[in-house]
Amino acid sequence: MGNQPTSHWDQDQVLKKSVFPADLQQRLAAAGIVAVVVIDREEDAIPLAETFVQAGLSAVELTLRTPAALGAIRLIRQQFPTLIVGAGTVLRPAQVQQVQAAGAAFAVAPGFNRRVVRAAEATGLPFAPGVCTPSEIEQALERGCRLLKFFPAQPLGGLSYLTTLAAPYQHLGVQFMPLGGVSQANAAEYLANPLVAAVGGSWLATRQQIAEKNWQFIGEQARLAIQSVQAVRGRHD
Repeated sequence: MGNQPTSHWDQDQVLKKSVFPADLQQRLAAAGIVAVVVIDREEDAIPLAETFVQAGLSAVELTLRTPAALGAIRLIRQQFPTLIVGAGTVLRPAQVQQVQAAGAAFAVAPGFNRRVVRAAEATGLPFAPGVCTPSEIEQALERGCRLLKFFPAQPLGGLSYLTTLAAPYQHLGVQFMPLGGVSQANAAEYLANPLVAAVGGSWLATRQQIAEKNWQFIGEQARLAIQSVQAVRGRHD
């Protein structure tokens, strides 16, 4: 018999390689909910972060959809060093360097872009690409991405679709951060599933609510979300 072909799907090799450190992934899992926000003015960054911290949230993702995003990441990192601050909507390799320079602890994208993943690997920035098909999961795993964004979660079929989608890869330790249609009404259902590390909380503070500086309402939403996390996963004080 000849030599057996080498497979990219050697389980030990896949499990050894990860572009998202286990300790950071565990911290996000303990947080349960990552607030996903769009900020139009840097001046709103500090009061928003203060509102989240007072409510008990420990992780936030600022999307790169406005010119204010990078400055907001920098400000929050300086004022709230214990808050896990990530960058979302990272679509180009150059943005990987920009968010890392701003102090982001991790980055997320809505889709899978090999060039962006390679840039994250090269700079050592923890990165979770977006996936919604088996082919995308396999490409992500091959690049060492085992924490993945599941987007758009609810329009694709929600937890039922995710469970079926992820079944062939569970033995490789893959986990997901669902976003898109996740809300206070269904967050607990997602959080109860071991496939889910944390959910993206885009409902906690909408772009309009931030622009209107509606910190009281945002704080109430955040406290309700934390109660859902604690009810499903217990306290992490």
